[in-house]
Amino acid sequence: MIKRIKPGVRFCEAVVVNNIVTTAGVTGDGSDVAAQTRDILAQIDALLQEAGSSKSNLLTAGIWLRDIAHFAEFNKVWDAWIDKNNMPVRATVEARLAAPELLVEIQVSAVVG
Repeated sequence: MIKRIKPGVRFCEAVVVNNIVTTAGVTGDGSDVAAQTRDILAQIDALLQEAGSSKSNLLTAGIWLRDIAHFAEFNKVWDAWIDKNNMPVRATVEARLAAPELLVEIQVSAVVG
């Protein structure tokens, strides 16, 4: 069975199947990378909770930065948020995002339960 969380016009914000939750790419509000990252991570926390999971159960994280020069600024917020005893595999790349105001996008998967 597939559980779809917050379905929208084009995609769901998260999908749960076989005890794995996968989020869509999550973007956030804010004028800089740190603010957007904090907002995104709060949204991810809420999606994981709704799916019956948490950041301690993360498996993967994909991160897209508009400018890789913001890597250290992003990592400062990430490092304060992540469960250091249960870190996921992670990839971070520089990419042109869907709108000019978007500076960071994150997609994660985690075990449910």
